[in-house]
Amino acid sequence: MTHDQAERDAITVEIGYAVVSAALLAGAVWLVLASPVLLFGVEGSAARAVTGTATVLAAAVLLWRIVGVLWGFDTRRRTGRTDGAG
Repeated sequence: MTHDQAERDAITVEIGYAVVSAALLAGAVWLVLASPVLLFGVEGSAARAVTGTATVLAAAVLLWRIVGVLWGFDTRRRTGRTDGAG
């Protein structure tokens, strides 16, 4: 495997990791924040406000996680560090 191919494979794996871990984290955030609606049967405008807030914050967490993982990968790639610290 050439160096270029290995680098492309590493980028692909990192993107997959970023997306999957971000989706799981965002889903967990949404479930925690929307739990009053799901568990206690909150209805009406309160339910819309809670689920809307949960959705917006989960989306923010999703983007934060993806950017954080990929930014860290880019920093490690450019500095040549492969030990995960960076």
